[in-house]
Amino acid sequence: MPETKAPSHFAGARGIALGAGLLGLALLPLVAGASPYILGLLISALILSGLALSWALLGNLGGMVSFGHAAFFGVGSYASALLAARLGLPVLLAIPLGGVITTVLSVAMLPALRLSGPYFALAILAYAQIFRILATELDWLTGGAAGLQRYPGLPTIFGFNLADRTGSYLLVLSVVLLFAVVYVLIRRSHVGTALRAIADSEDATRVVGVNATLLKTWMLLLSAFIGGVFGALNAHIIGFLEPDYAFSGVWSVMPIIAAVFGGYRSVLGPIFGAVVIYMFDQVVAKSLIPVGHQILLGIVLAVMVLVAPNGLSGLVGRLFPRAARTRQGSAPC
Repeated sequence: MPETKAPSHFAGARGIALGAGLLGLALLPLVAGASPYILGLLISALILSGLALSWALLGNLGGMVSFGHAAFFGVGSYASALLAARLGLPVLLAIPLGGVITTVLSVAMLPALRLSGPYFALAILAYAQIFRILATELDWLTGGAAGLQRYPGLPTIFGFNLADRTGSYLLVLSVVLLFAVVYVLIRRSHVGTALRAIADSEDATRVVGVNATLLKTWMLLLSAFIGGVFGALNAHIIGFLEPDYAFSGVWSVMPIIAAVFGGYRSVLGPIFGAVVIYMFDQVVAKSLIPVGHQILLGIVLAVMVLVAPNGLSGLVGRLFPRAARTRQGSAPC
């Protein structure tokens, strides 16, 4: 007998309840009075969550594995900082414009769409290195290897200081949730259905008239925009930039680790995976092994891949199969 799907109004109610529960969980550190140190770690974890969400969108819906998200992150960082410092644009306007500039510059990556698999991944990695070299050599614009030290931080809006830990946490959390909603809407749309079909068999979708190249282009550009926005946010929060930091390989590797750990085929998986991985690395692993603590991170990731190849989201589905079936019957998250 085929499984009966839940009525749409029940699915909507569950979605609202789930969203309210997740929002309450996200606000718990503020309610519990977390220290500035913990809030600082959570801000960094949420920045990584956004970048992992950007990577998962490209990898899951676009079917493209990227080793070069540091390019998006770094370009967004420099673009927003320069717009605010050189042109005097308001920071809250410079941040999304940093994402727009990242999107425009990522058009240079479109020839890589002719490639697939590891060839595409390596091509994007090469682009990241090219942007890092440009940021180092164009010292008249970027400050060269010394980087940028003086540019505006997050402002105060209606008496609420976005530059302090609480303000920064709420701002970054809001942006993560915004892009998570965008991700969900795309997945539920006809575009999401077409993209999943492309991931299963690109040749078959071309036969029925689906423009796979165009859809993959949109996913690459959207992923670039999201990565650029979080790079811009991070730049205005930390208050300094240099090429080796902005284009560090960490911004390419950690999103992959976070997304795989959390379950990159779900929307919430990369977000929670990033928070868990980053907090474990900074709070637990560093206290146990101050130097070389990434070893523990590698062990945890290896265990997760062996125990639950689909990440945290897959593990939760195995532990609570009834809840997982109900969620699948409504809409994937």
